[in-house]
Amino acid sequence: MTPPPGLPTRRAARDLLDATLEHRKPLEEALDALPGRLDPRDRAAAHRIAAMVLRRLGSIDEVLSPFLRKEPPPPARHALRIGVAELLLLDTPPHAAVATAVALAPKAFAGLVNAVLRKVAAEGPAALEGLDAPRLDTPAWLWAAWHAAYGPAVRAIAEAHRGPAPLDLSPAPGAEPPAGAEVLPTGTWRMAAGTRVTDLPGFAEGRFWVQDAAAALPALLLGARPGERIADLCAAPGGKTAQLAAAGAEVTAVERDAAR
Repeated sequence: MTPPPGLPTRRAARDLLDATLEHRKPLEEALDALPGRLDPRDRAAAHRIAAMVLRRLGSIDEVLSPFLRKEPPPPARHALRIGVAELLLLDTPPHAAVATAVALAPKAFAGLVNAVLRKVAAEGPAALEGLDAPRLDTPAWLWAAWHAAYGPAVRAIAEAHRGPAPLDLSPAPGAEPPAGAEVLPTGTWRMAAGTRVTDLPGFAEGRFWVQDAAAALPALLLGARPGERIADLCAAPGGKTAQLAAAGAEVTAVERDAAR
């Protein structure tokens, strides 16, 4: 039987979920470990699917709960999660979402995945209605920590946390922001969620680099001056090193993980 289109993408997404949920690796580290032969578009699509599953994990598992009498093994559970994410959150056509999830599942569980996802597809987006999504999609320990620190504002924080993150960029000196960028008071350029950084003019020339606005603050607060000697410990992936060097400092970057 010919495998359905898009199966390599879903396999990569399943591998990302296995690495993060079963082996407790950070998503970006898991992404770096994907096979180099994987097409860049498949890699990006797998990242998008896995990130959506992780962001909405509680809601996805709640949708699946009524259809599962026993807990399936992780490979089948991840296939089901990917299928639900595609059906309810990523606007994938139902036949494609179900077919790829079934092909992704272990053979012994293909029938279960097919039956469950067809029921979810029949219910459609209504399956998410009435769920306390902010609470479900926030790990209990994180909810408790936010509540202890911010009280009733915890729900608003959790709601904001469920959305896709914007793309934040730190500019090299003299660089001009690309069209559509919001220039934050700290100098970070903020692009809309889903922006492909490699498509932006100036990327290949190194006029900016990807760095979360919060991650850019320490180097700004340090106020490095030309000629200063600075050690950047735990330096990967190098955003702060680049900031400090751009300010004219002589930076020694140290990172224990050679792969990073």
